Amino acid sequence: MQINESDKKEFKSIYFDNKNIYTKALVKEKVYGEVIIEENGNYYRQWNPFKSKYCAGLKNGLKENVFKKNSTVLYLGSAEGTTVSHVSDIVSDGMIFCIDLSEIAMQKLTALAEKRDNIFPILSDANKIENYTEFIEEESVDVLFQDVSQRNQAEIFIQNIGFLKKGGWGVLSLKTKSISQKDKKEILADEKIKLEKYFIIEQIISIEPFEKEHYLILMRKI
Repeated sequence: MQINESDKKEFKSIYFDNKNIYTKALVKEKVYGEVIIEENGNYYRQWNPFKSKYCAGLKNGLKENVFKKNSTVLYLGSAEGTTVSHVSDIVSDGMIFCIDLSEIAMQKLTALAEKRDNIFPILSDANKIENYTEFIEEESVDVLFQDVSQRNQAEIFIQNIGFLKKGGWGVLSLKTKSISQKDKKEILADEKIKLEKYFIIEQIISIEPFEKEHYLILMRKI
């Protein structure tokens, strides 16, 4: 099997074969039972789009990989660290501040962070930014990523905008069913209006069939 890095500049540090997506393993160890392939002395972790909304976005045509080698990332809704672990592979010289409210998930994420120096778990509600302002400086973050299944998803994202650099990337995984039972396209239109006050929307893509009633919104801070 031949694994190649994408020839698109935007997708540096993400690897492809004829079917799957991979990240080069920062730590040669499985995180969630994923396949690991060795090639030319390197280890590559297969990225499962059914377990990662960002990977689902890549499969469905996300036009740019926002995570770079030295990026500082604020990840809201990190859960047990499935996607975080792949972001950790990519952001090998950067930092990922991970916010999650679940103590059980945070235990697993903390165990992951003990093996990966670029992950910094913070047990907190992403609605309460005052709980983690002491750890993250204002306008110090290159990427703001959110995967939080609450009714006020856009509002939480906007509350955290102060951490993001001007021109920095925002990526919101929007679960429409958590917001309302209205048609998903109507919900998307309403949330888009809220976000456009603070961001330039670069791309919106559905991530079905990997996740139902979900969109990935790619944007830049104004």
